[in-house]
Amino acid sequence: MARLAAIYEHSPWVAERSFEARPFASLEALHAAMQGSMLAATADEQMALIRAHPELAGRLAAAQLTEHSRAEQAGSGLDRVSAEERARMQALNDRYREKFGFPFIVAVKGLGWSGIIERMEARLPNTREAEVATALEQIGRIARFRLEALAS
Repeated sequence: MARLAAIYEHSPWVAERSFEARPFASLEALHAAMQGSMLAATADEQMALIRAHPELAGRLAAAQLTEHSRAEQAGSGLDRVSAEERARMQALNDRYREKFGFPFIVAVKGLGWSGIIERMEARLPNTREAEVATALEQIGRIARFRLEALAS
């Protein structure tokens, strides 16, 4: 349980609620149980989970980064962006948070700065409802990557 508590950003309740479904036949079964717990949560719990995620390379990120988030952002090169790139991402972070009320969330594994920026720009016109659903889907992808890393 302790090893799984950090899979969903600052939200150990996801692992705790999923633990009832053990034993898990596979990593896929564990992930499915955790996703099920996340999706069965109340709207308030889901929003708290979404808001627990840090901005990507944003001014708020440094204080909020968990070990997992720090490694993921570094893996995408977000710790090495230029001042101009950081300013552009911060402007998009600000616009996104102002419109939706929570940080932009994307599974950054395999994405570089330009891929992240493209996704941010493409999702800004979406409705809040669509972005909540997308954020939860992306959180699921992030959790899957974290589980795979933990298992390897």
